[in-house]
This record gives sequence, structure tokens and C-alpha cells, in this order.
Amino acid sequence: RWQVTAKIAFLCILPQYNVSVPTADSETVNYHYGPKDLATILFYILITIILHAVVQEYILDKISKRLHLSKVKHSKFNESGQLVVFHLSSVAWCLYVVATEGYLSNPRSLWEDYPHVYLSFQVKFFYLGQLAYWLHALPELYFQKVRKEEIPRQLQYICLYLLHIAGAYLLNLSRLGLILLLLQYSTEALFHMARLFYFADENNERLFNAWAAVFGVTRLFIFTLAVLTIGFGLARVENQVFDPEKGNFNTLPCRLGMLLLVCVAQAWLMWRFIHSQLRHWREYWKEQSAKRRVSAVPRLPARLLKREPGFHENGVVKTENGTSSRTKKLKSP
Repeated sequence: RWQVTAKIAFLCILPQYNVSVPTADSETVNYHYGPKDLATILFYILITIILHAVVQEYILDKISKRLHLSKVKHSKFNESGQLVVFHLSSVAWCLYVVATEGYLSNPRSLWEDYPHVYLSFQVKFFYLGQLAYWLHALPELYFQKVRKEEIPRQLQYICLYLLHIAGAYLLNLSRLGLILLLLQYSTEALFHMARLFYFADENNERLFNAWAAVFGVTRLFIFTLAVLTIGFGLARVENQVFDPEKGNFNTLPCRLGMLLLVCVAQAWLMWRFIHSQLRHWREYWKEQSAKRRVSAVPRLPARLLKREPGFHENGVVKTENGTSSRTKKLKSP
């Protein structure tokens, strides 16, 4: 048993060291990215698929059976359940990495000594894990039998995460990327938790109100931090030369491209948020107006007079063909 466990642990660690290059310092070993990262990411994708299936079978399926959800709500429940587990674990993981690396205590480390070519083991492992998760989400759209209407929306978010995570990893902005992911994942975890509570009890919308308040503040923090780091911090670094071999992309066009990408993404997310909130408010006010109209209609008396079928004309009840409903007496011959 222990031999099998040791072999599995060795296989998990082995690809990480194969793609890593140590520095000249004998005390600490750092790593940088390379083409062999693709093999490592593929290996982690397989692990992520297994963990995804475990969470789905042993946690989400058992909860959804008790709730008796419809097909639409069942699909959304599975999506939010998987993302809650991922976002909460990523927030805890990212917070640990940021705290141990000292990025929170020293904000200037986000742009000082750029380019940040060499990464510690935990930073590199975090980025490879993130890329593996969002890449595994692509085939999961087929395995989870997601509806065709939901596929474009999920593809947008998956591609957006892959673009930002891969950009921070390849452009040597790993420190800034960690802080931005920490803020983004915290907001997304709150949103999907609110959806899960809503599926359990449709009258429970308190977490949605808390998420709506946090969402705008998070967009402001991300925008401010990106402008402070890229627009002002990197602009004051002495080494401003475009040198891809050394991992240096600190030039004015590159900085403008990075800022444009972050600003457009945040503006797009904010626009979708405002659009959804306005639609939600319109539906709410329609429901309220409909309830007021129903309450304004006078109620009929409880006891209604029993009337014969047909319609009345000159005090005589007639049927639909215009004849009287009374039975005619037959004359004797």
C-alpha cells in the first residue's frame, strides 16, 4: 500500500522538477516556465478530471437528489457546486502563497526586480494547477451534457480565465496575477454560494445582495491595482527593454496592451453585471405590479345564484340555438 502511494506521489512531483530550472543559489531552488510545462499541465488535467468526478458523485449528486430540482436548476446547481469547491480551495491556496511569499506585507514587490523570471515551487505549482483546471473545463462541457444555450456563456468565462492566467504566467507578472486571482475568486465563490442557497430556498436572496455589493468594489480594486502596478510601478523600473529571451516585456506598448486587456475585461464584467441587475429589477417590479392589480380587482360574492345553462332573453332562458329550454307538451292526436 505504501509503495503504491509513494509511486503516485513521485509521479505527481516528477513532472514538476522536469520542467524546472534551478538558480545558482544553493539554498533555495527556483523555477521558470518552459515547453515541458505542457506535459505537466496535461498530467494535472487528468488529476483534475478525477477530482471533478469525485465531487460530482459523492457530494453534489447526493444533495441534488434531496432537493428534487428541475433539469435547468440541476445543471446550474452542478456548475455552482463544482465552482464553489474550486474557488474556495483556490482562495485558501492563493492566500497561503501570497502570505508566505510576502506580497501582502510589501506591495512594492509586485513590480520591483522585474522581470520575475524565477518562481518558487508553490507559485509555479499554483499557476500550473490553475491552467490545468480551466483547460479541463473544456471537455467537461461535453461530459456534463451542458445545454447548448449555456455553452457560449461558459466558454467566454473559461477563455477569459485562461487568457489572464496564461498572460500573467508567460509575461512574468505572476505576483500581480496572484493578487488579482485572489480578489476575483473571492467574489466568484460568494456568487456561487448564493446560487446554491437560492436553489435550496428560493426566498433566500441575502447572499445575492452581499455579492452585488462586493462585485463592484472588487472591480474597482482590480482596476486600481493593475494601473498602480503596470502603469506606475513598471514605468519607474530602470530595465525597460523588450527582451523575450530574458523574459522582459517592460516596454510602453506592452504595458498599454496589458492595461487595455485588464480594463476591457473589467468593463465587460461590469456591463454584464449591470445588465443582469436591471433585468432582475424589471422582473421584480412586474411581479409587484401584477400582485397590486390582483389585489385591486373586486372579489365576487362567495355564494352565487345557480343559473340554468344558456342565456336570458325577455325573462325566458334560451339555449344556444335560440329555442326555449322548457319542455314542450305533446298534443294528443
